[in-house]
Amino acid sequence: MYKRVLAATDGSKFSKAAVNEAIRIAKASKGALIIVSVVDITEEFESEAPELTERFERQFKAMVERIKKQAKAKGIKAEGIVKIGEPYDVIVSAAKAKKADLIVMGSHGRRGLSRLLMGSVTERVIGHAKCPVLVVRI
Repeated sequence: MYKRVLAATDGSKFSKAAVNEAIRIAKASKGALIIVSVVDITEEFESEAPELTERFERQFKAMVERIKKQAKAKGIKAEGIVKIGEPYDVIVSAAKAKKADLIVMGSHGRRGLSRLLMGSVTERVIGHAKCPVLVVRI
């Protein structure tokens, strides 16, 4: 089974569903949970409004702490990571560094031209991760 389950979250309803599934999997397999949240701010934006970057980082840290408490209440060992950067890269790097057996993340359901032109974080994680990726749809 999975001993280290990484849950990627941005606070959206899609990632909340993924976090709930990651908690369920970690509990069932008696594994640990690694919660990763990424503040996706461009360097230009950060230089123009550094206070917003700090605010987002504080909000994401608070969200990760709430998830850790939720997991720990269910008897699951949990740790959190909040970083500023490119979401797919931070998620894949964290999975490698923490030796995750599984990445669980939500799908935002982007379709059509926007998906074709921009791709999605989920698709990029799937393409670059060295472990299985479970995509939770709602």
